Amino acid sequence: MFDHTGIIVSDLTAARRFYDAVAEALGLQTHSNSAESFLLGHSAEQPIPYLWIGTTRPSYWVEGSRAGLNQSHIAFMARDKAMVDRFFAAALAAGGRDHGAPGPREGAGDYYGAFVLDPDGNNIEACCRGVSAQTKA
Repeated sequence: MFDHTGIIVSDLTAARRFYDAVAEALGLQTHSNSAESFLLGHSAEQPIPYLWIGTTRPSYWVEGSRAGLNQSHIAFMARDKAMVDRFFAAALAAGGRDHGAPGPREGAGDYYGAFVLDPDGNNIEACCRGVSAQTKA
């Protein structure tokens, strides 16, 4: 799990639609942070870890960072295969692009995951490991 991370997007409305769908599928929430950004995390009561998503470059990021440059890979933990499947369907329905349908990955052990590209091409994943990856979805 992570404490926080962030990505720059080019269209906040499209990103919000995409990440609202992803959050709902994974049992997470989005919260407005400013006119140019929002946060994705567990809840207001459990604010960390979070993903910052916005159209501006935070002061602590490398100069020149922008949507489509310095693309990110973020993997969200899912409880089970069914949650991974819901994530994949919700992300595609909200404008994501298929980057790896739900399933096991060779060499990853007890792992089940799915990959989508968000509207700016960031690689977003949901996965489960261990017993939850072995149970039928």
